[in-house]
Order: sequence, then C-alpha cells, then structure tokens
Amino acid sequence: MMNVSLVAYTPEPEKIIAAAAKMCYSSAKATDLLDGLDSAKIDNYIKMITSLGHESTIEHVSFTFAVEGVSRSLLAQLTRHRIASYSVKSQRYVREGSFEYVIPPEIEAIPEAKEIFLKLMIEDQAAYDELSDLLQKKHYETFLSNGIPEKKARQDAEKMAIEDARYVLPNACETQVLLTMNVRSLFHFFKLRCCMRAQWEIRELAEKMLKLCYAVSPALFSKAGPSCTYDECSEGKMCCGNQALMREKYGNLM
Repeated sequence: MMNVSLVAYTPEPEKIIAAAAKMCYSSAKATDLLDGLDSAKIDNYIKMITSLGHESTIEHVSFTFAVEGVSRSLLAQLTRHRIASYSVKSQRYVREGSFEYVIPPEIEAIPEAKEIFLKLMIEDQAAYDELSDLLQKKHYETFLSNGIPEKKARQDAEKMAIEDARYVLPNACETQVLLTMNVRSLFHFFKLRCCMRAQWEIRELAEKMLKLCYAVSPALFSKAGPSCTYDECSEGKMCCGNQALMREKYGNLM
C-alpha cells in the first residue's frame, strides 16, 4: 500500500518566495529582504509572481517526501523528473527476501488475472533466492581460496550475489524513495502526473504529494495540479474531455 509523508520543507515557504520577489522588484538590500514582510505583503507578492509566471522565485523553496509501497515501474517514471533529488532502497546492497509487490487495480479486479500475477511473484522470488544462493556459494569459495578472511568473504559474496540475482525481480517489486523537489519542479510534476492521462500509480503519488503541499501552503499551491483545473487543457487532441470532473475532483482534494 502506498504511503507518502512530508518529512521536511523550507520553513516559511511563502515568506522566502516573497523575499525572492522583493529582490527582483524593489531596491531593498539583500540583508533587508525579510524586513517588513507581513502577511499582507507576502500575499501580494505571491499573487504577483503567480500572475506573472515568474517561476524562478519559487525555486528557493523545496519539499522532501518519504514514499513507501511503490513499484519499480513507478520509480522509472519518477526519476525522469530530473530537477529533483532521489535516494532509493538499493537492490544491489539490500537483499529482497520475501519482497513485497504492487498489484495493478485492473489485475486485482479479475480473479483469474490476479491468480496468474501472484503465481509469477512466487516464481520470481524462488528464482531470485536460488540464484542468490548459487552465486553466493561460488563467490564465497573464490574469496576463501584467495585468502580473504571468512567473515569478509561471506559479506562480499552476498553483495556480489544479489547484485546479479536482482535482474530477475519484476517491475512490481516494491521500493522506498526519499525525494526532494523545489516548488517549480513540483508545479511541473503536478501538471503532468496529476493529469488523467498519467499512469495510475504515479498519478496517485502526485495527488498525495499535492495534498500534503497544499496543507502547508494553500496560497502557493492553489493553482497546482493538471492544467485543466485552472486553465485550458495542455494535452491538445489527447485531452480526456473531463475538465468539469477534474475541477470538481481537485476542488475536493484541496
């Protein structure tokens, strides 16, 4: 089951963004940027940069999320968003004993399909375990013959074994991610991944992240999400045609 939590973010995000805007649009000295920024002035600056589309100012604020219960398939999509930082559970260093997996809802809904899926997961685990054991035994014996102490030989053999055995693990295999994005990157991420055309799993992740961001700064994220919720659809002829439904959905989400 997917679990997303907001573990850190830039303190007083709207004030920092207002200070960045103040730097651009006033003669204030750098050391005085935070002076006099009351709630009314901050709100005015946020509205101004939103209307102008001056997005460089929002890069000064970042949010960090801890994500659990997502698939390696999602990870491949997520890391295409390159202006971000990622730390991922390594299959090279962490053995996948009895690995968890994500079942797509469409497969879950059909008993026969789910049965096939679960059977494959069991087979993948068995193949992974067997390969790990075979490779570990080979590497361990080689290290010992080369004079490496037993404890280190066992540790190094384990690492080398799972490094190659992981190739049989499926895209469904669960992983964990710590990710950080600045607000500009988040806006782009939400625009693409909250859209109905996005794949279901990464769309669920994006919606959970947006909800957490909005709770921290509703003014800043009031127009975050798929483009159709605040403007025209950006998908052109690929538009899903459900603008009214999406606006209602994100109105409730916020």
